[in-house]
Amino acid sequence: MFKDLLLALASISILLAGSAQAAERPDASLVLLTENFPPYNMAKNGKNFAKDENIEGIAVDIVRETFKRAGIPYNLTLRFPWERIYKLALEKPGYGVFVMARLPDREALFKWVGPIGPDDWVLLAKADSKIQLTDLEQARRYRIGAYKGDAIAQTLEKQGLKPVIVLRDQDNAQKLRDGQIDLWATGDPAGRYLARQVGITGLKTVLRFNSAELFLALNKDVSDEVVAKLQVALDQLRKDGVVDEIMARYL
Repeated sequence: MFKDLLLALASISILLAGSAQAAERPDASLVLLTENFPPYNMAKNGKNFAKDENIEGIAVDIVRETFKRAGIPYNLTLRFPWERIYKLALEKPGYGVFVMARLPDREALFKWVGPIGPDDWVLLAKADSKIQLTDLEQARRYRIGAYKGDAIAQTLEKQGLKPVIVLRDQDNAQKLRDGQIDLWATGDPAGRYLARQVGITGLKTVLRFNSAELFLALNKDVSDEVVAKLQVALDQLRKDGVVDEIMARYL
């Protein structure tokens, strides 16, 4: 009888402990992972490993402010390669990864907070350019700069546009400034960030020919309460103009 009573008390203790842990889960620290993907995420030293304050970028700053407003603790690590951190976020409870395109085949695999920002394909021109385009076909008559091996360059080549290829995408910014090309096919905001790194600003978008949005993807084990808190915080940041301010700091 006494033995049965002890077993019952032990079971109650386990249940209470489990309940306490469940109650604490909305405030549990999340493990966030990212990669080098300027200007959204990047190690300050340019290497493929960094932690917390040694990571910067548009998405990093937005995520930090979002978690601060939501009151959710976290730690942040930048690692390589992408496949590794994607797999960790997919399989490990309490993990998340950013920035990630929210594609149909990924939709049910994660819980999502965002959008954090765009990842578009654009044609950029100098600020005083008179070029106006409504579709990619109209760009055929112009000299278009692109980056060797990039998906954007490959897409243009498949469509017969014959872009002028360089080994570094930022070289296209200088070629555009110097009149060696008419248009620069690049990512947005990556292209504008690279241009700024070599002292070139004021470029204008004449065509946006592919659009995607980037998100924070959280493991499905993360509670709906935490996801909702983060989404509300991010929406408020955007409403308050903080997201635009962060973008402006880098672009």
